Amino acid sequence: MALMIVRTDQALARRLAPYDGQITATRALALIIAQQPTKNQAVAVRLAHEALRREPIAIPALVTLGLAAQAHGDTSKAAQWFGYAETLSRRDSQTQLWLIENAVARGDVPATLRHYDIALRTAPELATLLYPILATASADPQIRAALTRTLARRPAWGESFDNFLAANADDPATPARLFLALRQAGVTVPDPARIGTVNALLAHGRAEDAWHYYVADHPGADPRRSRDPRFTAILAPTVFDWVSANEVGISSAIQQGADGGVFDFSAPSSVGGVLLRQAQILPPGTYRLNGHGDGIEQAEGARPYWQLTCADGREIGRVAMPNSSQDNGTFTGTLQVPVGCPVQTLSLVARPSDAIAGLSGRIDRVMLEPIR
Repeated sequence: MALMIVRTDQALARRLAPYDGQITATRALALIIAQQPTKNQAVAVRLAHEALRREPIAIPALVTLGLAAQAHGDTSKAAQWFGYAETLSRRDSQTQLWLIENAVARGDVPATLRHYDIALRTAPELATLLYPILATASADPQIRAALTRTLARRPAWGESFDNFLAANADDPATPARLFLALRQAGVTVPDPARIGTVNALLAHGRAEDAWHYYVADHPGADPRRSRDPRFTAILAPTVFDWVSANEVGISSAIQQGADGGVFDFSAPSSVGGVLLRQAQILPPGTYRLNGHGDGIEQAEGARPYWQLTCADGREIGRVAMPNSSQDNGTFTGTLQVPVGCPVQTLSLVARPSDAIAGLSGRIDRVMLEPIR
């Protein structure tokens, strides 16, 4: 009976089984955590010693004595008690949390991260408490270097933390720097974290940083050209890759084939909107858009078109798609990027069609490049 109720009523459990060292230790810990008057602390210490006499490996008793020593300003003695508790078991959360705080107070970064690692391995539920602190601390270069070494050992919580950091960092440059360091250490950053970081950097007006991080995963990418002209990318897309818009009522997807990829799209009658988009950071200048489509047969005012817009929404050019029966489906056009438009979006836009069958088609090649 005492073992059944000890988690909810330590006092009653001890009255039922006063001879049990573990139950007595649990009661002592409950008293010290309650932070009641000094009398209760003294009782907690007495019970902890009693528990250890009955059960020398009663970790809650060791934690009680450690907390009592800390409350009296005796950090050295507290460290001894908590050190003994960790020697017996690394799975006690309160022991690891105290050791983390103690290492932080001493400025011992490797020890701090070692105990973070142990705590998160043995008690994953502590992520709610520890991730926000670790995410903030990772902005510090010294901590980031040590954290990189910890994550390079691929702990079970590593990917979860990467995703948390990317989604919650106040400054997206913080996860970008950590993820670049991890990449250099041979660690693969999970797609949600990688994509979220690139997109967040661009959304925060950090286009150069976003591109720098993107290029780390796409060596050879050229900011003067659109990317993946034949839709063959394997990595999950960032804003710098082709992204299907999938607006309401529109069906669009990039399909992979033996000879490359193809972008398929369809929309019912009288429905229009963005089909496909890719962010650009083109320098000012003149550019040529060319490519090839198939399956498009629409009246002149209902054909889809390529549109280039600035980040503020200004349209700076468009190129209409021909019917596939015209010029064998090949399209080409010229676009001018003005000064004061450092970030652009290249989009394929569907116009509402009066055709009963609506709009459908596919693109198997598209490239935006400077005119030399």
